[in-house]
Amino acid sequence: MSSSKVAIITAGGSGMGAASARRLAADGFKVAILSSSGKGEALAQELGGLGVTGSNQSSDDLKRLVDGTLEKWGRIDALVNSAGHGPRAPLLDITDEQWHTGMDVYLMNVIRPTRLVTPIMQKQKSGAIINISTAWAFEPSAMFPTSAVFRAGLASYTKLFADSFAADNVRMNNVLPGWIDSLPATEERRQSVPMQRYGKSDEIAATVAFLASDGAGYITGQNIRVDGGMTRSV
Repeated sequence: MSSSKVAIITAGGSGMGAASARRLAADGFKVAILSSSGKGEALAQELGGLGVTGSNQSSDDLKRLVDGTLEKWGRIDALVNSAGHGPRAPLLDITDEQWHTGMDVYLMNVIRPTRLVTPIMQKQKSGAIINISTAWAFEPSAMFPTSAVFRAGLASYTKLFADSFAADNVRMNNVLPGWIDSLPATEERRQSVPMQRYGKSDEIAATVAFLASDGAGYITGQNIRVDGGMTRSV
């Protein structure tokens, strides 16, 4: 078994997922990366980790990733669930099939790997699951309808997970990014942010790394906004 901590990152070939993999590796984690493009395998090779080309919508691909991680290092300390992009259309134009796709992209992308890694973390009596969600989970935007709907559901799932597994020292939290530099930039969007700038993928990665660290050991069931003050709550 590895003496280093081990992190799995899904949809980790680019954007915030890749930035999180780089940051966790810099913090001393061994990293296993899943991506559908093949970029995750290349990044994992660069970081001295394990790369699997596959989909987080495939239970078989996820099991291959988890089994390979355990075979290589014997433990899983963190799971970072990133995601691709789901369907976007005017609300009433979204078809049944598109709603189901949105659920696969934005909710089941967390539920499937969580089923696989939670028993492992329970046996270890430690583990952290961090889901990259969206700032629009609680203040939904018509620009991102399927994301907003299913990530609001993810917030409920995360609270239920915390209730069930906090006593085993297995934690789950969501990171809620706003406008991030991995997205196309527009002046209108920039001006909607109190900080008057897009966030950086590295800033999301730093939040992910903190939530995976021992310093966040008393944080679970939370939704952490990282959006330059664009959404606020009491």
